[in-house]
Amino acid sequence: MGRFTEIYREILDVIFPPRCPVCDGILSPYEHLIHSDCKKKLIEIKQPVCMRCGKTVVTERHEYCDDCKRTVEDCRKYRKKDFYKQGKALFGYKGSIKESMYRFKYANRREYAAFFAETAVDKYAEWIRQCGIEVIVPVPMHKRKRRERGYNQAECFGRQLSEKTGIPMARGLVRRVKNTEPLKQLGYVERKKNLDGAFQVLDSIVKYDHILIVDDIYTTGSTIESIGHAIAKKGECSVYALCICTGQGK
Repeated sequence: MGRFTEIYREILDVIFPPRCPVCDGILSPYEHLIHSDCKKKLIEIKQPVCMRCGKTVVTERHEYCDDCKRTVEDCRKYRKKDFYKQGKALFGYKGSIKESMYRFKYANRREYAAFFAETAVDKYAEWIRQCGIEVIVPVPMHKRKRRERGYNQAECFGRQLSEKTGIPMARGLVRRVKNTEPLKQLGYVERKKNLDGAFQVLDSIVKYDHILIVDDIYTTGSTIESIGHAIAKKGECSVYALCICTGQGK
């Protein structure tokens, strides 16, 4: 069965040659997932970072980014439990990665997920192990939006990550029941209102204690937190996040 899968993939590579996730050029048989020169164009997340979401901060004296600082202060003020434990990201949402993410989301470049997942494993395999992750949950799309696009890019990333780590991915554990407005133009308060009641969680999620939410772009964390709230209503668990890119919140 393993040999058959290998031959099948080789045939697909001939018919649909893999492309570089940065320049979108066709990769030669001797190149693995990305052109070596293009890889240098990506801006990897480096220290210092927010200890909660993994977003780059100005100096090491800043424990949290502005978005997480606001959330942590709200939790302390209203004595709420912070169910979202920690997040990580691969790249800063700057330069070449912007076009890459656009094609990944809207131009059916699902094959980019293999590179993103391999980079995630190279960078965060030990962190994933230490967190005790039991299941990978991709941020879901509303069924209407999924029909229009034909696929969910977060799910593509999650599936590849599952294959490389051996951790199961559960697509239907969290559902998006509200077709929300695009979040990129909204501020912190508007994002929270927009996501109120957007997600529905199956009761079976209670069998997991450590859940990894995966998505393409992390900005303010509103989506992850909204999912975390929905999960927390079902039972006690720890929610972690791993995203391909992290942008700058408002």
